[in-house]
Amino acid sequence: MGKKVVVIGAGPGGYVAALRASALGGEVTVIEKENPGGTCLNWGCIPSKIMKTSADTYLRLLEAAEFGINIGGGSEVALTPDMKAIMARKQRIVETQRKGILSLLQQGRIEYEQGRGYIKGTGVAGVVDRDGNEKDIPFDRLIIATGTAPLNIGAFPFDGESVLSSNDLLELDHVPDSIVIVGGGVIGCEFACILSALGSRVTIVEAMSRILPLPSVDESCSKILQREMKKQKIKLITDQVVESAQKSGDKLVITLGPSPFADPAKASKIKAQTLESRKMVVCIGRSPLAWDIGLENIGLATDDKGWIEVNHRMETRVQGVYAIGDILGPRHIMLAHVASHEGMVAAANAMGGSEEMHYHAVPGAIFTMPEIGNVGLTEAEALARGMEVECSSVNFRVLGKAQAMGEIAGEAKIVAEKGTGKVLGVHIIGPHATDILAEATLAVNKGMTLSDLAGTIHAHPTLAEIISETALKGAGMALHG
Repeated sequence: MGKKVVVIGAGPGGYVAALRASALGGEVTVIEKENPGGTCLNWGCIPSKIMKTSADTYLRLLEAAEFGINIGGGSEVALTPDMKAIMARKQRIVETQRKGILSLLQQGRIEYEQGRGYIKGTGVAGVVDRDGNEKDIPFDRLIIATGTAPLNIGAFPFDGESVLSSNDLLELDHVPDSIVIVGGGVIGCEFACILSALGSRVTIVEAMSRILPLPSVDESCSKILQREMKKQKIKLITDQVVESAQKSGDKLVITLGPSPFADPAKASKIKAQTLESRKMVVCIGRSPLAWDIGLENIGLATDDKGWIEVNHRMETRVQGVYAIGDILGPRHIMLAHVASHEGMVAAANAMGGSEEMHYHAVPGAIFTMPEIGNVGLTEAEALARGMEVECSSVNFRVLGKAQAMGEIAGEAKIVAEKGTGKVLGVHIIGPHATDILAEATLAVNKGMTLSDLAGTIHAHPTLAEIISETALKGAGMALHG
């Protein structure tokens, strides 16, 4: 008999952990309260990328004449986004992906239980279905992968009508004529680009001094994105926060004030202002889904914010109990592909292995317009660690492929250790930056140098040439860059 492994949550961490544990000989049961795929498939990565694909297509059609394409009908042709059709396509794709996950679990001989999973006590999990029926499931090892939900702010709680969560955006049946996005992080910036492209008048309100104020995002990428957003008529308000949002007829009156994070000299010059908007979406954080899963029944406490703490083996303070994914909180990296890798590590260890999770070469993909891809250290992070670095950057406009595509905005930047040329970080903003990033991730993961990248032949004409051009420049052999 193999070890009995229970996984609570079938998101990108949970279902991957289940597949790995089963492949290693475990008797695995997965418990999922909603739909397989978690936030990523149902409320995040995939639905938003479906919307972005529609937005990209719409913009391309508007620019068709520039590419020598005449759309029949002349001035009588009206290209308009159909949000209901976009959402219907989203639903079809998501359903297909859900079925795919369930099929994988079935092929892996994994039991799938639909219902609210919780921990009844040592070695026993419970699942309550929609009809209230309860079932006990014994386990030798437990993997918690319950994830998070959008953070609800008490001053302006979600109502699903005027004040929206990021989940609500993925259920829109029309393109709002105006929307204020609270939070200029990844989710806020992605939706700002999508909704602006589809015709909304978009304003971003960010408490920090720049959009994408994340340690992993190089400041140069933020500056270029901010420039491109202004071209897209997206209004950016930094160093301010939303203090209140009140209904006034069919609109919201939104009051702003200085951010507590703003530089004091700058904050003193910020005057209170109000905005009017049809809708407001709040994208400023996630809350852990750990409060109702029975952690207390096995003596497992969270930290003061509700996140579960683990070691490098993904094991909690309770032996044989592991946790993965977003439930670990911002001390770890809250990304779907990180959750999947954590799931593989946790499953291997649950089955008697000895693996550790490493975070030094985690790629980040931000689907703004243009896209951003990053891996490794930013220049600021490297300098803060006392490292001596040399940075090289090349604009996309030097690439023939970018010119042919008509997408020349952006650059690639390589942060390298001075003297050795070891690649410490790569930061790309531009067309298909998220796809180009894989080579850079391998370079950071394997400790490769500028010379390694510069000496690698890249196909022409491709966007991937941006890596070789930047490496060549960093190695003192610049060509087109």
